[in-house]
Amino acid sequence: MFRLHERLQADTAPVAELPLCRVLLMDNRVWPWLILVPAVPDLTEIHQLDEAGRHRLVDEIAQASTALEQLVRPDKINVGALGNMVPQLHVHVIARTRSDPAWPGPVWGSGFAERYDPAERDSLIRSIGERLGQK
Repeated sequence: MFRLHERLQADTAPVAELPLCRVLLMDNRVWPWLILVPAVPDLTEIHQLDEAGRHRLVDEIAQASTALEQLVRPDKINVGALGNMVPQLHVHVIARTRSDPAWPGPVWGSGFAERYDPAERDSLIRSIGERLGQK
């Protein structure tokens, strides 16, 4: 049975369910930041997906990237699958702008974090969800 890692559950809000992944919004308003988590039990690495699953994952990363691009017009979309703190496979899709406080460095360890106001978060979730085909 698939279970979302407790750290992801604590740090994110649900946005959408795609065929493979749960799409989550990182609760950090400094960067529009989505996390895609394949809803497959005990998955820790991309190569553990079968070929169709790997293709599906790339397609869903592209969908999430497009949604962020349409909403915030970033200078760059960063995509990464780390997992040093959370072993469950998850892919970060982060909209970056040249004016963001960590540019051009990484967001990890930058020290910049600010939680969303609930109304702002809910509005962003709706907007992203609509672009991902969710109601």
